[in-house]
Amino acid sequence: MAYPFVRYALIVGVFIALCSSLLGVILVMKRFSYIGDGLSHVAFGAMAIAAVIGLTDRMALTLPITILCAILLLWSGQNAKIKGDAAIAMISVGALAFGYLLMNVFPASSNIAGDVCSSLFGSTKILTLTKVEVILSIVLSIVVVVLFIALYNRFFAVTFDESFAQAVGTKTKLLNFVIATIIAVIVVLAMNLVGSLLVSALVIFPALSSMRIFKSFKSVTIFSAVLSVFCALLGIILSILFETPVGSTIVITDIVAFGICSLVGAIKK
Repeated sequence: MAYPFVRYALIVGVFIALCSSLLGVILVMKRFSYIGDGLSHVAFGAMAIAAVIGLTDRMALTLPITILCAILLLWSGQNAKIKGDAAIAMISVGALAFGYLLMNVFPASSNIAGDVCSSLFGSTKILTLTKVEVILSIVLSIVVVVLFIALYNRFFAVTFDESFAQAVGTKTKLLNFVIATIIAVIVVLAMNLVGSLLVSALVIFPALSSMRIFKSFKSVTIFSAVLSVFCALLGIILSILFETPVGSTIVITDIVAFGICSLVGAIKK
């Protein structure tokens, strides 16, 4: 804890894990959990573009592109010609291939393999955060949490019965766009923690683990948030102590927690 990079990693890890778990419950229940994986690939492509054009703050380009694609995915998911899962697959694979192609054609450094590995799996990116990146992550995370709390009842209505919510006057399309925007922000932030290929695990596993024990939406959301923060903290500490990749360690911690929760749920039944 005497080292600033450790404190930065723990602080950012806690906020990102908290945000991911809150939206994860909604995504899992709406059967749209794969969107996190698709948007993470989009963010990878955007980061490749930012690296090629020499941007020092890559989030300035990555964040708006990811938000735009999140809204596009939501719109295409409501289009009868292109179903939601097909649209996610198209954008996901296309962005991933485009990003990797750019990094090879216009290499920003001599270590292309290292750059790709760091972007896809997180590597040690979370341990090299600057103070500006930490502050930006905290501010965006607080905004996400405040929006979730303020719109909790509306999110609940849209998650369980969108048609009824629309019938009673809830602006479901606007809420879905808000959800898409929040997801995009979380994905971009989580890439620093676990990498683009492992973002979905950070979003999905805490929610699934919580559902093994609890049944109400409120209980699932609260326990998911607590479990996600605990796993993130434990994963970061273990990765530092045993010199393992941060993202992979956090995901393995989430998987172990899922196994324990499944066992507890089976005993509870």
